[in-house]
Amino acid sequence: MVFYFKARPEAGDYTIFMGLDKYENEELIKYGFPEDIWFHVDKMSSAHVYLRLHKGQSIDDISEGVLEDCVQLVKANSIQGNNIFIELGDESSFISFFLLGSYCESGKADKRAEREAVNAAERAERKQQLRDKKRREELEKLEKDRQAELRSYKNLMVAEKMTSNKDIASTNKSLQELEEDFM
Repeated sequence: MVFYFKARPEAGDYTIFMGLDKYENEELIKYGFPEDIWFHVDKMSSAHVYLRLHKGQSIDDISEGVLEDCVQLVKANSIQGNNIFIELGDESSFISFFLLGSYCESGKADKRAEREAVNAAERAERKQQLRDKKRREELEKLEKDRQAELRSYKNLMVAEKMTSNKDIASTNKSLQELEEDFM
């Protein structure tokens, strides 16, 4: 089972996932999200640590505190890398990372169930969007048909409203009277 941690409260509301062995690392890779950022000690055996970014965020949005939490987790869970000193930055400004404080929450995470739940929610959202689109298209078609009906001349020539010359002759009205009735 993959472990999860919550970043220090002052670092923001982030979830950090960690696999302790190759099986858990494979689970993290298999059920990871596109917004997950991977941390690992280069060329050494270490835990895989993934930071779950919020939708719309990029790697540039990671705060120093969250970055420190992730790097320290990788370092603390590396057999050979546990004694390394970590520095980030260029020659003019180094950011040094030291041991972490405590996390506000930790536990075990079921990555497969989480991925399946997110996939199900995404599928449901896509289905709802398709239903909404279909309904909009149906309403648009009904409105288009209604407008075409209004512009149509087919209801203009209704037999019940027509008068033939024979009908006019049978009324015994003069032409002038008929014209006055017309207006």
